[in-house]
Amino acid sequence: MEDFPVLEMKHISKSFPGVVANDDISLQLKKGEVHALLGENGAGKTTLMNILFGIYHADRGEVFINNSKVSIASPSHALKHGIGMVQQHFTLVPSFTVAENVILGLKDFGFVIKTKTVESKINELSEAYGLPVNPRARVWTLSVGERQRIEILKLLYTGASIIILDEPTAVLTPQESDTLFKAIRKLVSEGSSVIFISHKLDEVLSISDRITVLRGGKVVGTVERENIDRRGLIRMMVGRDVLLDQEKPVVETGRVILKIENLNVKNDKDLMSVRNLSLEVRSGEILGIAGVAGNGQRELAEAIYGLRKKVSGRIELDGHELKQGNVAERIRAGLSFIPQDRKTVATCPNLSVMSNLFMKNSICELVHCSPWKLDGRRMHSKADELIDEFSISTPSAKTEVRYLSGGNLQKVVLARELSAEPKVIIAEHPTRGLDIGAMEFVYKSLLLQKKRGAAILLLAGELYEIFRLSDRVAVIYEGQIMGYTPPDPSYIEEIGFMMAGTRQEDH
Repeated sequence: MEDFPVLEMKHISKSFPGVVANDDISLQLKKGEVHALLGENGAGKTTLMNILFGIYHADRGEVFINNSKVSIASPSHALKHGIGMVQQHFTLVPSFTVAENVILGLKDFGFVIKTKTVESKINELSEAYGLPVNPRARVWTLSVGERQRIEILKLLYTGASIIILDEPTAVLTPQESDTLFKAIRKLVSEGSSVIFISHKLDEVLSISDRITVLRGGKVVGTVERENIDRRGLIRMMVGRDVLLDQEKPVVETGRVILKIENLNVKNDKDLMSVRNLSLEVRSGEILGIAGVAGNGQRELAEAIYGLRKKVSGRIELDGHELKQGNVAERIRAGLSFIPQDRKTVATCPNLSVMSNLFMKNSICELVHCSPWKLDGRRMHSKADELIDEFSISTPSAKTEVRYLSGGNLQKVVLARELSAEPKVIIAEHPTRGLDIGAMEFVYKSLLLQKKRGAAILLLAGELYEIFRLSDRVAVIYEGQIMGYTPPDPSYIEEIGFMMAGTRQEDH
């Protein structure tokens, strides 16, 4: 790895109405290194990279490439300077082939495109960097991992030597992540430089050479990978020690509380998304559902809670079958739901914290009043009690929840869903979009419910979260359970195969 910087960002500042996203940030990228950019949600990572790629324009600051000051007015200007970016949400045309997507927008081909020449070069790049993909395949037929390979091949085709990867493993199986990391190491060994944005600390420590941590739009520090560990990175990100590795309480599991038999559910496109799915969750147990996003997790959760009609199958709660689409019955029976969309599904943004806390009839029992005749004094008292118990940071119980941060909004949801001591909890991506401090609180809350004896179905996108919380792991692929494993990282390869569609008995 060379010592001279191929890229320097000096004193970059960027503000949006009411928010300072980047505050006097300086960053250096060396030739042939992987430089990780780490920080909590809202720390300013993606904004900084969007400035570098020409999507945003900085209010103040300068950018230098190979010691020459440059002005990057758009992504096309960035590409001319050798800067490419693979964003979290891919920018591919599903109906086009791989080759058509790779050359889309490039101006070097004139009116006649030599398709075979393009396909040949894509094959060469695919082989050279271990990113196998068929250049003639239509994008809509490819997996998420293959689509990400196309985005990287697009940059390599243009000759980009500074590559920005924004949360590149968020939707990949473990095997696909390994393939990506091999390609990254090949790139830097040949002199390219990579800026790697991720919230997965283990990945950052595995792939990076140096790490810059942002907090509140400012640089906390830059460290060499070998001089820092996981705990040190968390301390830099949050400003204090955080216990994400919560010790699971030893609980003797009891009877089956949630039982699903041969469930079939359609998605919003009227296609079967959950197929003949069966599972059981016992009291005092957390069953983690692992799988790449879009394999029926959302439809499964909504069908159990009654928000989505099932095509066929049986859902039982504590031995009693739940009727089709009857949410009120489920609430009375002791079922709680923590949806992944806390802003539009789990809460009403224009209502107060107190109103959101008392949205379900079961809460009225806590304040000993009828839903038809609410006792304002008791409700205020109970609301203040829940705000204190769940550490909700809000000016008052009357504050509209749209003014709360993501972490505090999730605490409102937790307070409402958990305070009634439910028998079954469906937790759908309960920490998505939360900072580390809020994640710690969610973990503690779910483990306390487990200790109390609740049966918890955890649908999470991160394997490390499933391993830390679950007692068993079920892997879902295209709406089917492919098999079960213990919550142990030594099973990650087996889980990866199942996430890609290989049944457990076929390994």
